[in-house]
Amino acid sequence: MRKVFTKLLLSFVFVLLAGTAIFDLSLRPILERTIREQPHGALDLLLASFLALAAATLLAAFLTGRISQRLDRIVLFANRIAAGDLSARLQEENLDELSDVARALDMTASRLEQSFRELEASRRELTALLDSMQEAVVAVNAQGQIIWSNAVMQRICASAVREGRRLVELVRDPDVLSCVEGALRQRVNFTGKALSVAPGRIFEVNAAPTPEGGAVAVLHDVTSIERAEKTRRDFIANVSHELRTPLTSISGYVETLLEGGEKLSSQAREFLAIILKNATRMNRLTEDLLALASVESGDYKPALQPMRASALVEDAIDSLTGIVLDSDVTLEASETTETYVMADPDALNQVFGNLIENALKYARSGKRIVIGSKDLENAVEFFVRDFGPGIASEHLDRIFERFYRIDKARSRESGGTGLGLAIVKHIILAHGGTIRAESELGSGVTFYFTLPVSQTKKSSSSDPVTQTVNP
Repeated sequence: MRKVFTKLLLSFVFVLLAGTAIFDLSLRPILERTIREQPHGALDLLLASFLALAAATLLAAFLTGRISQRLDRIVLFANRIAAGDLSARLQEENLDELSDVARALDMTASRLEQSFRELEASRRELTALLDSMQEAVVAVNAQGQIIWSNAVMQRICASAVREGRRLVELVRDPDVLSCVEGALRQRVNFTGKALSVAPGRIFEVNAAPTPEGGAVAVLHDVTSIERAEKTRRDFIANVSHELRTPLTSISGYVETLLEGGEKLSSQAREFLAIILKNATRMNRLTEDLLALASVESGDYKPALQPMRASALVEDAIDSLTGIVLDSDVTLEASETTETYVMADPDALNQVFGNLIENALKYARSGKRIVIGSKDLENAVEFFVRDFGPGIASEHLDRIFERFYRIDKARSRESGGTGLGLAIVKHIILAHGGTIRAESELGSGVTFYFTLPVSQTKKSSSSDPVTQTVNP
C-alpha cells in the first residue's frame, strides 16, 4: 500500500510540475492574447489546454511507472545481496544516471562475490590444513563457547563437538579448562598437561588468546613420549639400584686392602687407589642417577613448609661449610630477606649443596662463593654467586640438561657426573619456582632460583634477623 501511494504521489507531482511548466511556457501567453482579441474562442483554447494536460498526465504516469519499476529492481537487488546472494545483477542499459548507479552496484556485487570466493577457498584450505594436523585444536569465543574445532579434536572427545556449545560441557579435564580460562582472562599464553581428556592418553596443552577476545587451545598427544620417558627413568633407577650394592662392596674391599695391606707393593697400592677412585665415581653417578630419576618422576612431591628465606641461607652455610674446608675458597652470606617461602628444607639443602659443589669444581680460582636472597613480587629469589672464569653465553641455556658438559676433559678430572644441575632444576620446578644462570666470561657465574612466597605465614618483627656479610 505504501509503494502504491508513493507512486501516485510521484505521478501527481510530476504531472503538476509538467502541467505548470507547459502552461507557463506555452498556453498562458496564447490564452491571454486570445481573450483580448477573440473573447468567444477562449472556450476552445481551454478545451485544447485540458487535452494537452491529460496527455502530459498520461506521459508522466508512464515515465513514473518506468522509474518505479527500475527502483523496485534496485531494491530487490539490494535485498538479494543482503541475503547473501552475491550472484545477483541489475544489468541496466546505458540510459541515464540511474543506469550508472546500477552498473556501479553490479561492479560492487561482482567484487564482493570474488572476495567471498577467495575467502571461502582460504577457509577450506585452512580447515584441511588443521584437520591434517596430529594435534587437536579447538577455538572458543570470549564466553567460552566453541566456534571451531578440527577433526582430531572431534575424534578424541566422547561427545559430539558442535559450535555454540560451551567447552566445559565437552572437556572435563581441569588442566585444559584452566589453561583456556587463563588465556581468556589474562590474555597471555598458558601451558599444562592433561591426563583425563581421553582414557589412557596424555596431552600437552597450549592455550593462547585470539585478537577477537577468545582463545585457541592446541592439545599435543605426548602419550608415547611420556611412556618412553617413564621407561627410561625406571630403567635408570633399576640399573642404578642394582649397581649400587656391588660398587659399595668393591669400594669396601679396596679400602680394606689399602688400610691393612702393609705387604702390598707400591704398584699394587697405586692400582687399588685407581680402582677405589673409579668405584667412588661410579657410586656417585649411581646416586645422582637415582636422585634424578626420583625428582623427574611425577610422584615426587617435596615436603613443603613455611621457611624463612634467611634461615634457608643460614642453614646452607652452616651445613655446607665443610665442603670448602679443604680448599682456599670462603663461603659467605650476602643480603637476605625475612620473607617466608614454601620449601622442603632437605631438598633445598641438596640444591645449595649441588650449586656450591659446582662452583668449587669450576670456579675455585675465584676464592669466594656468596649466597643470598631478595624479595620479588610474589616470590623470593635466591642466588649462589662465584667469581671464577665464567661460562660462555652459548652454554647458559643448556647447562641444566643432564650430562651436558662445557669442558668434558675438565669435568672428568674433577669427578663431576653432569647431573647435579639437572637435579637442582627439577627440585626447583617441583617447588613451583624457576631457575636460571647469568655469567660473563672472567666475572664468574650467578645461579638464580625462585621459591613462591608462603601465604599462611608472614615474617614478623619478633623473628630473629640473620646477620649478613656483604661481599
